Amino acid sequence: MPMKNISRRSFLKSTLVTAAAVQVPFPSITQEISPSDEIRMAVIGFNGRGKSHIEGYSGLRGVRLTALCDVDKQVLDKEVQRSKEKGKQVESYSDIRKLLESKNVDAVSIATPNHWHSLAAIWAIQAGKDVYLEKPISHNVWEGRKVVEAARKYNRIVQAGTQCRSSTGIREAVQWVREGNLGKIQISRGLCYKPRPSIGKTSGAQKVPDSIDYDLWTGPAPLIPPHRNSQRWGPVHYDWHWFWAYGNGDLGNQGIHQMDIARWFLGVDHLSNRIISVGGRLGYEDDGETPNTQIVYHEFANAPLIFEVRGLPEKKDSKYMDKYKGGTVAVVVECEGGYVLVPDYSSATAFDQNGKEIKKWKGATDHFQNFISAVRSRKRSELHAEIWEGHLSSALCHTGNVSYRLGKTASQGQIREALQGDHGATETFGRMVEHLAANGVDLEKSKATLGVALQMDPKVEKFVGNPEADALLTREYRKPFIVPERV
Repeated sequence: MPMKNISRRSFLKSTLVTAAAVQVPFPSITQEISPSDEIRMAVIGFNGRGKSHIEGYSGLRGVRLTALCDVDKQVLDKEVQRSKEKGKQVESYSDIRKLLESKNVDAVSIATPNHWHSLAAIWAIQAGKDVYLEKPISHNVWEGRKVVEAARKYNRIVQAGTQCRSSTGIREAVQWVREGNLGKIQISRGLCYKPRPSIGKTSGAQKVPDSIDYDLWTGPAPLIPPHRNSQRWGPVHYDWHWFWAYGNGDLGNQGIHQMDIARWFLGVDHLSNRIISVGGRLGYEDDGETPNTQIVYHEFANAPLIFEVRGLPEKKDSKYMDKYKGGTVAVVVECEGGYVLVPDYSSATAFDQNGKEIKKWKGATDHFQNFISAVRSRKRSELHAEIWEGHLSSALCHTGNVSYRLGKTASQGQIREALQGDHGATETFGRMVEHLAANGVDLEKSKATLGVALQMDPKVEKFVGNPEADALLTREYRKPFIVPERV
């Protein structure tokens, strides 16, 4: 049944609880917490990252896991049984709408596929729940903005799952660079050099396992049979990342973390003024749609943000990935006096122009605990990755993909000409060409896609003079799984 009906009898009660929570905060973490003051959590989607959510909350003081929700009965039953074996009873649901009616849930943690993220969050917010939302926080730009609007309207605590924001080490490195210790930033560069082999080729539509409620799994997306069937994941799970109806490629899968850090260093709180993307699904032919090789150029006033995706190894048949200034899945902030490398989720190192180490930072706090602390205090300012930050970084991934999706194949010469004048872009493309050649890919025979150069008005988050690009800022939603215009 539509979400607008689920909370008629419970929404008023939940808003009364909300009002009370604003006036009378939860006890601080240093106080004794009675069972009546526990934060009751539900985890939605846990065939992948959601398992970490379950583990993360289970170790937090004053938090109790009370419900689990997954559309795959086999996955759901397995996790419910695991909870029972640990002496913990949880309610189980396959339909998020039923879960959100529960009076035994205060907050939800969402780790569904990307195409469900925003709608699940909005429904939960409307039902009076606080939300921890996995990255990317949206499947497109428009719906991400709607999550922010819902969080503001209903005064909910909403944390984005970009856990790097809880790194004290990276935070200190950002501040150090912004203070000018390496001079002006020249390029803030995100890297996602992560192995992505072929997912194989099917001959047509694949049968959905009986354990999966495919209508619920599909949700807002078109209801079509899956056209993928990897040996590891089967026809439904994980490889949805490489299909536009559900995922956002590695740019919005792994890359969102590095996109967020790269933007953090730049200190920008808006989308870029100009975007262009180059890439392709190169080196093999399979069922996937999203690029396994991609460059995204974001133009900002102070310095560009350049993102690189590489799914092929350093060379053909190698087990290793390329490195750039020592990084593979990393951020490299290039400045006048050197650069900073962020190689993981909790550390950073500064180098001079000759590659000599200058300074090092390390350390992180618990991102789930940060969310819970903010739920108790009712202060969204205490969140390390408040939903607005998650929206901006997710949207930078989406706009890069919009440029790519509107593009056409082009020769190397045409691509170089299009990138001319964009600081660092031509050099980045040159390294991409070398990387592909090492993998046996000749771009004169297997041409890359040159995306459309897009101008954006960051204030309204729409493209300038390009209705075709604007159409890709949102999607056609399938009833009743519709992200509302007015949240």
